[in-house]
Parts: sequence; C-alpha cells; structure tokens
Amino acid sequence: MAPPAGDVSRELQESIRRALGRPRIHLLLRARLETKPRRLEERILALTAWRLHLFGPTTPAKAEGSLSVLEIRCISATSPTQVRLDTERGPLALALASPSAAACLARELGAALGRALPCAPPVWTLPPAPPLDTSPTSESSASSGPSVCGGFSDTYAALCDYNGLSCREEVQWDVDTLYHAGERRCFDLRDFSHLESRELALAVAALGYNRWFRGLCCRDLRLSSEVQAQVLHAVRRSPALEELILDNVGLNADFASRLAAALAAHPDPPLRCLELPRGSLGDKGLAALSQRFLGLPGGLRRLRLPHCGLGARGLAALGRALGANPAFRSALQLLDLGHNPGLLGSPHGTDLFAFLAQPNALLHLDLASTDCALDVLFGALLHGCCSRLSYLNVAGNSFCHRKTREVPPTLQQFFCSTFALSHISLAGVRLPPDALRSLLQGLAANTHLSDLHLDLSSCELRSPGARVLEELLGGISAVGSLDLSDNGFDADLLTLVPALGRNKALKHLWLGKNFSVKARTLEEILHKLVQVIQEDDCSLQSLSVAESRLKARTCILVNALGSNACLAKVDLSGNLMEDMGAKMLAKALQINSTLRSLSWDRNNTTAVGFQDIARAMESNHTLTFMALPLCDLTAAYRSAPERTDSGWQQIQWCLLRNGRGPKVPPEQVLRLQRGIVTSTAEQGCCQGDVLQMLCRLSGRVQAAARGLRGHPGAQRDLAEAQELLREARNARALFPSLAALGPAGAGAGPLQLLLQGVAGDVAKAVDKELEVLLEALLGRAAELCPRATAAGVWPGGAWLGGAPRPRPPLPPGLAPGALLERAGEEIREQLGEVQLALVTSLTQAVVAELLRELRRVHQALAQHLQDPRSPQGQEPSNSTDEELGVDVDAPTLQRHRRCCRRTRPPSAFMGQSEGLESPSPPRSSEGDPKPHPLHFRAPEAQAVGGSPQQEEFGRLPPTVPPYPQEHSCSPHSEASAPPEAGSPGLEWVGLTSPQTPPPQAPPRMGAWPPQNGGERGGGAIQEATPTAPTGTSDRSRQLPPPKPQRRQRAHSCDKADAGPGPGGGGEAAAVLRGAAAHLTARTATSPHRHLRGGQDLATAAHGRE
Repeated sequence: MAPPAGDVSRELQESIRRALGRPRIHLLLRARLETKPRRLEERILALTAWRLHLFGPTTPAKAEGSLSVLEIRCISATSPTQVRLDTERGPLALALASPSAAACLARELGAALGRALPCAPPVWTLPPAPPLDTSPTSESSASSGPSVCGGFSDTYAALCDYNGLSCREEVQWDVDTLYHAGERRCFDLRDFSHLESRELALAVAALGYNRWFRGLCCRDLRLSSEVQAQVLHAVRRSPALEELILDNVGLNADFASRLAAALAAHPDPPLRCLELPRGSLGDKGLAALSQRFLGLPGGLRRLRLPHCGLGARGLAALGRALGANPAFRSALQLLDLGHNPGLLGSPHGTDLFAFLAQPNALLHLDLASTDCALDVLFGALLHGCCSRLSYLNVAGNSFCHRKTREVPPTLQQFFCSTFALSHISLAGVRLPPDALRSLLQGLAANTHLSDLHLDLSSCELRSPGARVLEELLGGISAVGSLDLSDNGFDADLLTLVPALGRNKALKHLWLGKNFSVKARTLEEILHKLVQVIQEDDCSLQSLSVAESRLKARTCILVNALGSNACLAKVDLSGNLMEDMGAKMLAKALQINSTLRSLSWDRNNTTAVGFQDIARAMESNHTLTFMALPLCDLTAAYRSAPERTDSGWQQIQWCLLRNGRGPKVPPEQVLRLQRGIVTSTAEQGCCQGDVLQMLCRLSGRVQAAARGLRGHPGAQRDLAEAQELLREARNARALFPSLAALGPAGAGAGPLQLLLQGVAGDVAKAVDKELEVLLEALLGRAAELCPRATAAGVWPGGAWLGGAPRPRPPLPPGLAPGALLERAGEEIREQLGEVQLALVTSLTQAVVAELLRELRRVHQALAQHLQDPRSPQGQEPSNSTDEELGVDVDAPTLQRHRRCCRRTRPPSAFMGQSEGLESPSPPRSSEGDPKPHPLHFRAPEAQAVGGSPQQEEFGRLPPTVPPYPQEHSCSPHSEASAPPEAGSPGLEWVGLTSPQTPPPQAPPRMGAWPPQNGGERGGGAIQEATPTAPTGTSDRSRQLPPPKPQRRQRAHSCDKADAGPGPGGGGEAAAVLRGAAAHLTARTATSPHRHLRGGQDLATAAHGRE
C-alpha cells in the first residue's frame, strides 16, 4: 500500500528518507500535534516497520522524536479527524487533514502492533469499519496473512527496536529457515549460544507472544539472570508453551519459586512437560512447585527432576500433590526422580508409593540411586503399574532395608503380571540369589512380554547368581536383551555361556568385565562362546565383551567373526588386543557379510592397525557403522599422523559406500554369506565333516566291490554300488551347482520380468499423477489470478506468452530405477539368503541319503564277502559303524549341521605372547588327552567320531604330530590300497581325485594342523601337538609312516604313549624313520603321489622343514 504522501512535497520526502536511512517508510502524512492545551503545531508523521517518527515541516527534515509501536497502550478517536495515542510516556493527540487519513493512521499502527504481538488483544477503540479484505487477490493480504513460524521474526525485530538493540538477522534466518523447514516446534537456546546475554534474552522474550512454538529447551548452557527472567516471562505470557526443558543451566531454589509464581499468574497455563535436571532446586524449590501442581487443571505428562538435590520434605510435598490432583493419575506418563541420594530412604516416600499403587498412566518410571527399597516398590507397582508401565529404572538401589532373607512374593507376581514392560534396569543392585530366582521365575511365567531388555550389570551375582541363571534362563522367552557385565562370573562362564546359548529368544548380550581368570580357563571360555555364536540356530544379533582386557586372546573370538552368520553388532572395546588383534579383525571383516556395527576402541591400536582395517574394508560391503575409536585414534595420530589419517579416511569412505547399498556381484555375496571366500567345491559345501564321512564310506564300498569281481550273486549289488559311488563323486559339486541357480545366479527370472512390468506400470502412473498435479496447479493459478491466466493456459492450450508447457523436471527412468535398483536389490538380497538356506538344506539331505544308501550297500557287499565262493577269499569286514563314521541318525546329522561353519585357526603369535603354557595337550585324570585351548575341539565331533578303541589307536606320541589321513579310515581297512590294474568301472570315485587334486592352502607357520583339524580315527578334530625339540629331524617328525606298516606303527605308538621307559622313545623314532624312507621309495613310482594338496611326500617334508 503506497503511503498517502500527496500533501508532502517531493523534496521533503527525499529529505526524510535520507534522515531515516535504511528503514522502509510505510506511511508518510501531514498532521498537527497538540504540544500545549489548545495549541497545535504542524508535523510530518513517518511510520516505519516498528516506529513512528515526527519531523518538522521544513527542509531539510529534522527529527523531533520517535515512538516505538510497542509503547502504544491504546488508540482511540476523539473525532473523525483526531486520533489519541496512549503511550508509556503519556498521551499523544494528533489532528489529521481528513477522516480517511485518520483511519489510515490508526489502521497502520494497529497492523504493526498485530505483527509485533500476534497474541496480544487489539489496542484501538475506533468506530466500526468494514473488515479488511484478506483474500489472496487483495492488496492487504501480504501484510495480514500468517507469517513463518507464527511471526517470530517480526516479534523479535519489534522487541529489538523497543529495547534499542540492533536486530540480528541471523536469528531471523535460522528460525524462518531451519526451524520452519524441519518443523521444529521446540526453541533450543543452544542454537543461539553465541549471542550476548541481552540478545539471547530478547529471543526468549519473543516466545511469550508466539503460538507456533510449543517448547523451550536448553541443555548444558549456563543462563544469566536476564535470560532466566525472560524464560519466566515466556511461561507467564505464552498461550502455547507446553514444554520447558532446562538441563544443567544453573537453576536454584529461587528460580523454582518464581516459576511457581509465573504458573500461578497464567490464567490457563498450557505447560504439560517440566524437565529441570541437574538444577539445585532442593526441598524449598520442589515444595513451591508441588504447591502449584495442585492447581494445574490438566496435570503434567512428563516430570523430570534428576540430580536436583531433593530431600524428604520436597518428596512429601510432591507425593501429596500427585495424590491430591486427580488429573495426574490420567495424565502423568513419565516420572524421573533418579539420582537424588537418600530421597526414598526415609518414611516420607509413603505418599509417592501410594500414588504408584493406584491405577495410573505411567509409562516411564526412573528411581535410580534414590535409596529405594525394591521389595516395597514392587509391591506398589503390582497394584497400579502392571498394565501400562514399559520402562523401569531402579539401578543403584538396595533390595531391602531390613536384614531378612525372605523375598516377598510381590516381586515374582509383578514380573508375572506386567503386560507392557520393555526395559528393566537393576544395575548395581545386590540381588540375593532368591530374589534373582523369583524375578526369573516371574518372567518365565509371563506370556505377554517379548524382547525385554534386562539389565543385571554390576549386581555382584557371582557363582550363586550364575547357577540360578543356568537353571532358569533357558525357559525364559520374554528376555531379548540381557546385560550381565561386571558380575564377577569369571570361571562360572564355562557353564553359563552354554546356558545362554540355549535361550533362543536372546538377541543381545553383554558379557564384559567377567573374564578375570587364568589363561587356560579364559581360552576355554572364549572357545565356548565361539561355539555358541557359530551354531546355525544361534539367535544372538549383538555381543559385547567390552572392557574385558582379553589382550591377545581376543583373537579367538575375532577369528570366529569371519564365518559368523548371526551377529550384526559387536563391541570389542577395551580389550588391549593391539595391532595383531586389528590384523585378525581385518581378516575377519574381509569375509564377514552379516556385521553391521563395530566398536573397537581402547585396544592400543597404532597406525598399522588402522591401515589393516582400511585395507579390509575395501572388501567388506556390509559394515555400515563403526564407532569412532577416539582413544586409539588420538594416540596413533601423535606417532604417525599421515598414516593414521589416510587409514581412517579410507575406513570412513568405505562405510559411506556401504551405507548407500551393497554393490557386490551375486557370486561374491553368496560366498560372503557362507563366510568362506573361496570358489572350490570342497570348501563351498558346508558339510565338511559329513563329506569326509562320505569319502571314507565310499572307499569302503569300493574296496568291498574290488573283492567281489566276478562273484555270480553280487552283480546286482555291484551295479548299485557303482551308481552310488558315481553319485558320491558328483556330490562334491552339488553345492556350487545348486548355488549357481535361482535368484542369485539367474539372469532374467520371473522376479526380474515382474519388476520390469511393474516398473512400466508405475512409470505410467507417475506420468498420470504429474498430469493431474499440473491441472490442479493451473486451476488454482486461474482462480487466484484470473486476468494473468486468461490467455489460454489450460491443459491442451498454450502456456504463458505462447511458450510450450514445461515438463516437470524429473530424472528419466525414475520409477524403473526406484524399483529395479532399490527395491529389486533388497528383494534379491533377501532371496539370496533364502536360496542359501535352501541350497544348504538340500545338500545336507542329499548327502545324508547317500550315506544311508552307501551304508546299506556296504552291508550287502560285506555279506557277499562272507560267502566262500568269493574270488578273492577275503575275510569279511568287521568294521563297525563308529569306525566308518556313518552314524547317520537325525541327531548326528543335526550335530554336523551345527558344526559346519569353519572358524579361522589361531595364529602363531598367540603361542609366543603373554607367557602361554606349553602347547602340549593336557591330560585328564583318566589319562585321555584333552584338546588344547588354542585348537578348539568341538564336543559334537567326539560324538560323530570313532569308538574308544579307535581313539586309542589314533593317539600319537607327544613328539610326533598326527599325519594326514586323507586316504585312510581305520587300521582294519584296506580301502586305501591302490586299485589293481584292469578293474574297469571300479576306479577311485571318492571326493578327492588323484588326477585333479583340489587346491590346498599351504600350512601356516607355527600353527598345527594346517587345516581346520583333520579327521583322526573316526572324524574327531585333531588335537594340537607340541613343537619338536631343537635338534630333532623335521622329516622324521612330519612324514607319515607307510601304509603296510600301520599295525607296527600303532604298536610303536602305543609303546611310546605308555610313558617313559627304556628305549621307548628311541624305538618309536627308529620305526618312524624307517617307515618314512620306505614310503618315500614306494611312492616314487606310485600314481598316487599326492598329499592333500597335490604335493608329493618329499616336497611336503621339505616344505615343512
């Protein structure tokens, strides 16, 4: 609206504009000012955004005074041409030239006041006038319409003008842009902490006249007395301030008293959330607030007063207020009085317990570190909080104030009856074993809960608590997260860890600070933990062993992460595993495909370790979050800044790449999901032990078939045996062949075709949606601006000025890209996991059926061998099922299925650090060797393995390592003998072909066995053997004895095993040296000159030397 300045000369207008400078003039007119009674003097009125200026009528213009619009208290009209302004300084009477000028002045002043104080009532009392036209096509719509964020910027600018301070445009920009774009209704003072105290106080004062903001928040910023006064002003004046959050801002009891007075001064206080953590309110402040709580008509939804120094008097006042105001029982959802020591240790908490015992709406209750007696608390919660309470924190309290061993039944009844509990923290509570038993029994009987987070950290449970957990935890399906850190379990973890693994509802587990045991026990515990997470049906998704100081033995757990298929989050912080641990972690990350989050700070990692992790992340496409290892990163940066920076930058880039979605070939994804990055069929099949059983049984069947050549009654069984042997050979390539089919290997499958068809339909729908949107936009534009859009801009017509209609700026192929690249990739990834499970199950079923059939055929051939008409006249085979390793019952197959994942063997450095004991296998009281902790021997392998007699035969003297038994199964079998010439169709068809030996990785230096444990006797994993003493012959130690002298070798081994005696060790060594020389001469002309990886014996012996 142009100012009616027609009666003011142009020269005077320019002079006034030069005198005002920047501010834009909204109104300029001539008036007469009553300076004395009945004396009027001519003046020029110039109205800017927030101030009314008075100038003399002469040129050059001279300012005689100004008046802020916020100083005006009332605008009234004494006559049609006279306007009276009541201000803070006194009345101001103005006589204008015409009634229209008077009305224009009053309207502009009222509009300025309305923009500055949108919540204030009108201040003018003028004769009735027609309402302003506020339609979109009117001229006044721009100034009278709603502004951004409820007009906060205008109010703030008016307050700055009123107080004589310059308006900070950055404050206006932040609110109008950041808060408006993010729909942030809570004004956070930390966004403006750089302002001076008075400037920040004005920003807070503007909230008192704003309806858009719903809350005021400030954390960890000390507020001056000016800002605190404006906070109280906002509480007293604001019609929409529902949340007040002042955390650690320097409050005291006096502020609480003034806050209660501000709430009392408000006619209808909208406050529903009051949070004053870490403020020194004391009993005086809480008592004042509690007195005001009695008069709140709607009560409070959230009340948080932790770390406020509250005492018994304040608690009593609060309890009375909560019980006396019925609105709190239906409104209060969060109550936090935690970390006020001694608050509930006195009898003054009776009123609060009475409130909790009544039916209420509490969802969140925090009474941590208040000296609360839990036996009394759970009695109150049982009656009033069972239906809705979802979060309960009573950490740092005592279970009972009385010296009694009786556990009240209310504890078990509460956990049995609660319906919505999702988080319970008992950290730091010294729970008696009976109390823990009652708690677990209540959870076991509860059928309503699931995925409950139970925090039992630092409860000093020790051995009694561990026994209770072992007994009851397996039957609890309500607990999804369990924190058992810092409980002094130590050696009890040997039995507790398997019990935790039997709970299939457990998804998240914390076990840190529980490993203060000796080295050997620690290794056994870690191996049991590895066994738990390597189970196929393991339900754990996250595992934490933080602050356990495992040192080099952390690698036992780290090595299992490579092939692990369940854990998505792992915390290895505070274990001091150093650079070697980082190197092992890097190797695990290269083949892991399930880990999404990793924490590994405080491990003494240097720049070398960070670079190892960086190189590994180049091959990892699934890890998306890595907690900042701040301590190690800082220390590494001091010593090698460039290398540390480059390594960490590479890690961050890989994490960013992984967050955008995996871009990995399907074949690599499939191999990563298996946890073994190899394409060989021997390792691609997950049935490592079962396939070795199949190999041995195939050799038995082949040997029996050779002995029945030409037998008249065995031709049918021989043909069936030949067919089964051919299928056993094909079983080697079963897994990779099946994995190459389906969604992971197919090109244009049904899913791809369907997605392409749906993408086309969606593209058409998107075009139609854009057409409808364009029509709506044109229709609305024609409604608002009919003259400007009258030139035929409707759909089908020309655009403005005859230009073609613009096409919406959308990227081409939006719908196909969204479906095929995003949704399609996600679906294919899920299908790949399903395919992997199906391929694994099918392979297991086929191999199991082959084992059954081969066993049946072997028994039939054995019966034919008993016939005296047999051409060879061989003795019948007396091998048992245990010797063959073909116990194919369902439980055995299930055990193989659980042990199919291959864990990386320990590195050589672990035997040379931290003073480890000699790696010789320890013996039990019965004399049987035990597996060395560093070479874990799964208990299931013993069940699948051979008989005790065979195990005794397979034992080797301490100075001789076990020899590979790729072609030997039992000392009573001739299956490993070379096939005779001229036997067509009966050649070796086992899983290892002499013509095409599978690739074999060379053995790692310092670690025996080179593979994941060879089969010995009946399928049991090989035990570790010590390194030979200095000066002994490596060739005599490493080479296996010749097969014709097996019985003699076994006899020698038994003699050596019997213990020290005259000539015992020397005879065994002489026999082995002679056997090695004989076998070397024999294999020089043998067609089977390979040893597992295609190496001949001499080459293998030379390599091991």
